[in-house]
Amino acid sequence: MLTIHADSRGRALAVRGEWVLAAGALEELTRAHPLARVRRWPGILTSGLVNMHGPELLEQAYHPDPREAGEFGTEPVTGDALAALGMDEARWGASARRGVQRMLARGTVVVAGTFTNRAVVAAVRRSGIGVTGRLGVPDGVPSLDPFGSGLRVDSPPPRESGSAARFAVFDVRDEAELAERGGGSCVATVVAGRIVFRRK
Repeated sequence: MLTIHADSRGRALAVRGEWVLAAGALEELTRAHPLARVRRWPGILTSGLVNMHGPELLEQAYHPDPREAGEFGTEPVTGDALAALGMDEARWGASARRGVQRMLARGTVVVAGTFTNRAVVAAVRRSGIGVTGRLGVPDGVPSLDPFGSGLRVDSPPPRESGSAARFAVFDVRDEAELAERGGGSCVATVVAGRIVFRRK
């Protein structure tokens, strides 16, 4: 089924399956595809964010289950506290799935780095989030929100016809406000044509 995703500026993407069929003004796309389902989102439609600290966040940190908040809190567990957990493959896989979901909730659609933990590799692959290489270990502070890392925040190339249907929508007026408010302003993230996060 063809779906048109549009933002408050009237910019839109026509998505079929895992691919972007067309990009342009909402009026143009609805005229070209009158039977398409239209999803209107508040804010701005973007190509999403790249998180440069993939391995640091998914292989060097444990993301607690919400039921463990009383014991571990809600932030990633690292360092000596992580070493004391005695992580096994199942726990690494569950942690990575939660970590990826929390990245998606902040508009991240691509993580950078090379993964070596088999359970983490499997979780990342199943999630559909993009993976890209990087040169060395980046500076900055690993953060689920790329805007919290202290680094310049990158995005994938703009979505156009033939691009992977992987993007995010932020409830802000423009890119300047996005930089101020960060990934917490994300209202929806789409990966492989599926809405994998929607703010309730």
